[in-house]
Amino acid sequence: MTPSKIFDVLLGILGLGTVGLLIGVFMGDGWLPVALALGAILGAGVGFFGGRGFFLSIFVGTILGGLLALGLGGAESVTVGAASGAAMGGFLGIWISMLMETWQQRTQSLPESDVKHHGH
Repeated sequence: MTPSKIFDVLLGILGLGTVGLLIGVFMGDGWLPVALALGAILGAGVGFFGGRGFFLSIFVGTILGGLLALGLGGAESVTVGAASGAAMGGFLGIWISMLMETWQQRTQSLPESDVKHHGH
């Protein structure tokens, strides 16, 4: 495995493992190891398949959602705002990456067709 791939896997474990840890804390002590393990496994999988942009979109969404909730609802709303922002950031990150891939496919040169054009 390349160093870049190892970094992506560790970043995934750190990112989604933290999410799993926080979910486990909110669900109760009995769920903490389960949520942490699931988050770390999912993070490693996303990191292995090159999800660095996905993690960036989640991070930006978390910060913006938390700040928006802080401004609109106060400190008690930050947790819900950050979680909602992370979800929206993930969805938008996937959506934007799909649009970029589609755009790249459209801009690639198409092979010439064998049909001859007739002038008028």
